[in-house]
Amino acid sequence: MNNGKKRVTFALVACLASAVFAQELVLQSYQQNFSRADLAAKAEILQAAAADESAFSYMGELYEFALQFVLQNAGILEEDPQMLRLAGIAARGAGNAGNKASLDTLWNIFSGYRDSLTRVEILGALGVLGKGNSQVIENLNNYLSGQNRLYRSGIVVDYPVISACVAALAELGDSSSFPALFSALTTDYPEVIVLEVSGALDLIPGNFKQFLIDVILKNPPAEKLAAFKAGMNSGRFTPAERGQLAEIALEQSLGSSPDNTEDNAALSALRYASALAITWLQWTRAGAMAIRHFYRTQTDFQHGLAPRERFIEAIACLGAMGSSDASMALALQLGLVNAQTEKTGAYDEDITLALVRALGAIGDKAAFDYLLYISYLSYPEYIQAAAKEALNRLKW
Repeated sequence: MNNGKKRVTFALVACLASAVFAQELVLQSYQQNFSRADLAAKAEILQAAAADESAFSYMGELYEFALQFVLQNAGILEEDPQMLRLAGIAARGAGNAGNKASLDTLWNIFSGYRDSLTRVEILGALGVLGKGNSQVIENLNNYLSGQNRLYRSGIVVDYPVISACVAALAELGDSSSFPALFSALTTDYPEVIVLEVSGALDLIPGNFKQFLIDVILKNPPAEKLAAFKAGMNSGRFTPAERGQLAEIALEQSLGSSPDNTEDNAALSALRYASALAITWLQWTRAGAMAIRHFYRTQTDFQHGLAPRERFIEAIACLGAMGSSDASMALALQLGLVNAQTEKTGAYDEDITLALVRALGAIGDKAAFDYLLYISYLSYPEYIQAAAKEALNRLKW
């Protein structure tokens, strides 16, 4: 019985060895034909091998053989159309074959060749083969960061290659790519690339929210604003997570001291945008920040540094907070408006109406006297009606 098992095992091993030997002979045959063929025929040999079902198991090695030829002849044939066609076929094939042994060769070709289509094919293969490979991911991160710097300096970059790099990083899905992709987001690329970058940032696993928080806390004002916008536009965050980002952004915009006009403009934009987001989200945890924003905007409006619309937005933000502190700030402001109206007859209708509606939204009974006093003054009918409605909404 034991002798029979040994004979069967030996026969199986012999068959397997024979099959492997046969495959190696076929591979060697394709490699020999490839080496002897002219440049145009080399690509045809790869395509013929890809169509050969018996060649499936060694196609990765054959593509690597071809890629080595492409790399070794870069100095003299880099711009030859037939060489570029061969490079594209071999790169695409290496990716489809899952041959990770070609990673270094692919990157070296990418670094040595400047043809756009060839580089796009290589990046597609790297995105498939490089998952979990820290060196590949680092190479692509560094490449994208470098292109971002060049573009900012006014140098023309290859848009298709940038797009392919972004797609490869999205496919690789490593959170170490957040900085490079965020840098691309702030580089003023064409809209199509910005959308691709935003999509990649949404797809890559990892704590993207914390990354954005760190940028808002530590980076220059323009990048704080970009990080806030990225968070608000991201589909991966819940309303509560957006609220947290908006609160941090508002706090930073109120607490930062700009060094120049550009930084001041970015911080102002961040303040107004985050206050709007807090209003929409009704993020009541930001109540203290909303009150600070209200008084800052009030001062800016009074000094002609902010338009009426911004002050009305700040009023609405307090109305969304629903707190007694917010109500008191609004009520005191309405008291000042009432006093001025009684004394001079001059008031801003839009601001007055916004104050009334915000107080009604909160419903704090402390606003009763200020709202009631409107009925004794010469406000138009629609403000009188809004005040009555607000009075009816007060909670006792």
